[in-house]
Amino acid sequence: MAPLRFSANVSWLFPELPGLPARLRAAGNAGFKAAEIGWPYAETPEALVRAAREAGLQLVLINTPPGDREKGEMGLGAVPGRQAALREGLEQAVLYAKALGCPRIHLMAGRVPQGADRAAVRGEMETVFLDNLRHAAEVLARENLVGLLEPINTRITDPRYFLDTPQQAAAILRKVGRSNLQLQMDIFHWQIMDGNLTGNIREFLPIVGHVQVAQVPGRGEPGSSGELNFPYLFQLLEDEGYKGFVGCEYQPQGDTVEGLSWLRSYWDRRGHPQAGQ
Repeated sequence: MAPLRFSANVSWLFPELPGLPARLRAAGNAGFKAAEIGWPYAETPEALVRAAREAGLQLVLINTPPGDREKGEMGLGAVPGRQAALREGLEQAVLYAKALGCPRIHLMAGRVPQGADRAAVRGEMETVFLDNLRHAAEVLARENLVGLLEPINTRITDPRYFLDTPQQAAAILRKVGRSNLQLQMDIFHWQIMDGNLTGNIREFLPIVGHVQVAQVPGRGEPGSSGELNFPYLFQLLEDEGYKGFVGCEYQPQGDTVEGLSWLRSYWDRRGHPQAGQ
């Protein structure tokens, strides 16, 4: 049972610092060996590569571009009529992933159109998503990259997000049937939508390519007060043989470094493994 490997999501951590390069350097100074970035596109690939190298960090995950944020878009994978923009965004994500040496891209599904009934558009949106995922799988395979599908809860975080349960995401992955598309398990979202974390982790972990963590319901550090018993969950992931990264995608409740006491305790107990793909 190897120790888990943690990555700092610098889109969330170190909000007291301006800009991704400064946050990457802070993550390295805090002891992380890996990092992930939601949307890296405000910075040049060169600036991010330089900062990650100086910090001794491996980049392990980025997202596809969200689309037009002013129009309320949050990914385009399943959005009817936005296929051309999705493919353009995918090309940009691949460009960044290659420059950063980042092996995984979260393929964001997007939201149910404003004013539309979810049940009425579900079939059309799934058809669009399947077509886009087949295209993405081919593009990613040429670059030896992995695409990830992440369910996002519709109870608290994003009521209109199309992909909201691990069961829905796993069914879509089965229909696409491409080995370089996997599931992204954000324990925060899974707990809010379905609970049953022990059963769901055991069921779906074989197709999981990345894990993310935050406490429920406040989305704070795993060491903060809330519903989830993270020592148990980390032990479960170890026992089930999880070999990927665990992304720290949470809102620090205070100073980011002070809030990492839960992770320092884990490292003290289990060791501090070096990053690797």
